[in-house]
Amino acid sequence: MTHTPLSAETREKLRYVSTATLSTLLFKRGLRNQFIQDVRPLSPKPENMVGEAFTLRYIPAREDLNPLSVFQNPQHPQRLAVEQAPAGSVMVFDSRKDPRAASAGAILVTRLMARGVEGVVTDGGFRDSPEIAQLAIHAYHNRPSAPTNLTLHQALDINVPIGCGDVAVWPGDVIVGDQEGVIVIPHEIAGEIADEAVEMTAFEDFVIEQVGNGASVIGLYPPTREESVVAFREWRSRNGR
Repeated sequence: MTHTPLSAETREKLRYVSTATLSTLLFKRGLRNQFIQDVRPLSPKPENMVGEAFTLRYIPAREDLNPLSVFQNPQHPQRLAVEQAPAGSVMVFDSRKDPRAASAGAILVTRLMARGVEGVVTDGGFRDSPEIAQLAIHAYHNRPSAPTNLTLHQALDINVPIGCGDVAVWPGDVIVGDQEGVIVIPHEIAGEIADEAVEMTAFEDFVIEQVGNGASVIGLYPPTREESVVAFREWRSRNGR
């Protein structure tokens, strides 16, 4: 399936909205299960990770097919995927929620970063996680994992629909990660969701300011009173939001 590339405008809007806000907007469209479970950032970054999904699927390793020598094959799927992931994409690993063996390590993640990849996400673990945490690339995993992927995982399919942390991820889906975790937005609605998220973020910033100043949430959140609507309109004008 081919998509129109994610626009720079949509990408920029998604950099400054929370996965919590995006979850609510997706829920309004009936999408209840888009937040990847048990995945967290290796290190905080000042802006969100935003990019289109490029996927790699692992299956359980079978010992006779997965010796260390498979890495000598230039067509090995893990190596190929690292060299094929487009600049600006987010590489998402389906490691079957099994962090006992690493999905990748610092060398491969550094290569992805050098190629301009936006981030890496696995529902398994990364080895060399202290080193990866120091890199500029966004990285999310379940927990650190020292053993090589070959001990438990066999790389099989590149850029196919996968499951990651109990969420379906299709190639080209828009992946957003903040300091809480990672959410998956269907590509077709990413622009609409980004626009709505900017609006919702402005309103929630207003609400937090009001509540911090002693206001009750009743009639304010949601804004069921006319005076709340008027106050928000005035707040936006004052703050250029």
